[in-house]
Amino acid sequence: MPQLDTDTRFDPDELTAVAVAVAQEAARHVRTRRPEVFGVGVSNDSVPQAVSTKSTDTDPVTIVDTESEKLIRGLLATRRPGDSVLGEEEGGSVAVPSGVRWVVDPIDGTVNFLYGIPAYSVSIGAQVDGTTVAGAVVDVARGVTYWATRGGGAFSDDGSGPVRLRCNAVDEVALALVATGFGYAASRREVQGALIARLLPRIRDLRRVGSAALDLCMVASGAVDAHYEHGLSPWDWAAGSLIAEEAGAIVQIPSPTSRGGDGDVTLAMAPGIADDLRALLAGIGALAPIPVQQDAS
Repeated sequence: MPQLDTDTRFDPDELTAVAVAVAQEAARHVRTRRPEVFGVGVSNDSVPQAVSTKSTDTDPVTIVDTESEKLIRGLLATRRPGDSVLGEEEGGSVAVPSGVRWVVDPIDGTVNFLYGIPAYSVSIGAQVDGTTVAGAVVDVARGVTYWATRGGGAFSDDGSGPVRLRCNAVDEVALALVATGFGYAASRREVQGALIARLLPRIRDLRRVGSAALDLCMVASGAVDAHYEHGLSPWDWAAGSLIAEEAGAIVQIPSPTSRGGDGDVTLAMAPGIADDLRALLAGIGALAPIPVQQDAS
C-alpha cells in the first residue's frame, strides 16, 4: 500500500470526509425520490422508464439508481477532480488506476428499494492501488451512516452522535447469526441454495437482508456475526468490507479487478468464530467461486 501520510492526495481522513458527505447527499436524494417515483398512489407506468433490468429479468435498475450515480459522480468531480470513478450503473475501468479510485454503488439493495422494503443503502469507497482506505455506507431508510478510515476505526451515527463499532464476541459457530445473499442467475441460485441447506443446521440462523453493503456494516455493528456471499462486484464490498475490518472482523474480499460474474466469495466474520466458520464453509464447498458467464450482479 502507498505511504498515504506523505501525499495529501491520498490522505485517508480527507477521503473519508468526502465519502461520508457525498454518500449522505446521495442518500437524501434517494430518500426524497422514492415516494415521488414509487410512493402510494404512484403507478410505475406514470414514470417513463422508471425500471429496467440488467443481468436478468429479476435484476432491476431504477431511474433513481442512475440519478443517484450521476449525482455522486458530479459531487466527486467537484470535490476530487482528477480521481477516477467505478460505478455500478455507469461503469469504469476494469484495471486499477494509479491514484484514487472511487467505487460507487448508488443504491445497494435495489429490489428492496423497488418494493419499499426499508433495507437499501448508498455505498462509496475510496481505493488507492486497489486497497480501500476510506469508505461510507448510508442506510437510507433508517438514516444511519457507517464509515471507516483504514487504521482509524469504524463508526456509525444515527443522528445522535458517532459510535465506535466492534464485532460481536461470539466464539461458537453453532451460535452464529450469518448473513448472506443470492445472485440473480438461476444457475448460481441453485448452487447457493444447496450450500444453504448444508450450512443452516450448523449455525444459529441465517439472515438475507438484500444489501451486501448493509450486511457488512451489520457484522461491524454486531447485528450479525458473519456475512458471506458469492458474486459481489467491487461496488458491493469496497466500503462495507473496510467498515467490517476496522470493527475487528476477519475479512476476505475478491480482487479489485473482479466482477460479479467471477463468482468469488466475500467473507466478513467476527474474530472469535473466523477460523471455525471458514473451516465449515470450506467443508461444504462454500469458499469456491460460483461463476456465471456474463453475470453483472
